[in-house]
Amino acid sequence: MHRTALSVFLCTFFLFGFAEKKQHGEFYRLTVYHFKDGSQEKVLDNYLQSALLPALHRRGFEKIGVFKPLANDTAADKLVYVLIAFKAVQQIAELPGQLLTDNGYVTAGKEYIDAVYKAPSYNRMENIILHAFRLALQMQMPQLSSSPSEKIYELRSYESATEKIFQNKVTMFNEGGEIPLFKRLGFNAVFYAEVIAGSHQPNLMYMTSFENMQQHDAHWKAFVDDPEWKKLSADPVYQNNVSHIDITLMHATAYSDY
Repeated sequence: MHRTALSVFLCTFFLFGFAEKKQHGEFYRLTVYHFKDGSQEKVLDNYLQSALLPALHRRGFEKIGVFKPLANDTAADKLVYVLIAFKAVQQIAELPGQLLTDNGYVTAGKEYIDAVYKAPSYNRMENIILHAFRLALQMQMPQLSSSPSEKIYELRSYESATEKIFQNKVTMFNEGGEIPLFKRLGFNAVFYAEVIAGSHQPNLMYMTSFENMQQHDAHWKAFVDDPEWKKLSADPVYQNNVSHIDITLMHATAYSDY
């Protein structure tokens, strides 16, 4: 079997096997587009707003988030994040082919789809596949009232040194009480999930949301100062279970469902 075909087969086998073992909880596809300038950004925005999101809505997907990091203005590697929730992992594998049978999608997305070699729509694209945590089985729409330009979405990725240590951090979120603590303190979490296919495993990711940056800072201060967190973080059972953290602060785009 060709090496690429074998890789696809093994990945598909893994994902479908995972679905059979874990029947509850949503799956997420987090697509990250890397782009360099305003011309690529314009193509991406047009594709996402006019082609992808409408096509997904026609297929029954309701909660689609499109986010851009606050750091994009000064970053050389600019990013767009697209978050989609799926009821079953099979839907993730089937979606690309299904989209190409949607004439409205193909027509509206022509500039993106038919981009030429010397003028690509983006520099690189990556897909991260996640499975929802036991205590957060479904994505939640944040209850925020401020304007899109003020709302802050915070995406965090926690990496662990080994698979066993990683499972300890997942337990800390679930049975350990970290998720209930975030809820009590009003972090408006969108999702908590384990990465099951991605380049930084073992890791988990979660997204919280805030009315503005001031509330973001106030919430995290309350979290760090909370007696329950101090007790949990000092528990010998949960020591040294995170080896690296990536934090991305973002705004939702005007056409995002968030």
